[in-house]
Amino acid sequence: MLIYLLRHAEAEGLAASDHARRLTPKGDEQALRVGQFCQGQGIKPSVILSSPVMRAWQTATLVAKSLSEAELVGVRWAECGMDPWAAMEELKAYAKLPSVMLVGHQPDLGGLAAALLGMQSVQSLRVRKALLMCIDASGGLSTGAGTLQFFVPVRLM
Repeated sequence: MLIYLLRHAEAEGLAASDHARRLTPKGDEQALRVGQFCQGQGIKPSVILSSPVMRAWQTATLVAKSLSEAELVGVRWAECGMDPWAAMEELKAYAKLPSVMLVGHQPDLGGLAAALLGMQSVQSLRVRKALLMCIDASGGLSTGAGTLQFFVPVRLM
């Protein structure tokens, strides 16, 4: 299974709560650019899983519009503070699919990627806003079983 990890796009700094922070106009443009990049590169996840936190959900929704065949599903386990090992367990429910995209937050996505890649520290990867990475997890969803396929910041899309 290929796992596409996407950090949410740029969000406003202030809102009624952290969960309510919405994308800025720049964030909207970033999310649309990611969707266009995926479409242009033939990236077609079987399902898009997203944190239900507003900025992640908005990012996932805009990307999903470019990838009309992918189902969009909100998953509470991907909210801010996601545990990388718990996420690997949750992703096992999708292991029979060829590919999954997970839209979430930092440092959570960096921690998940680092764990899948067997890095010493879960803080080893700096995942910028609207960055897309792909990890081949065909070796299994466990520590060190993944292989990095690409790591692309939105400014290069």
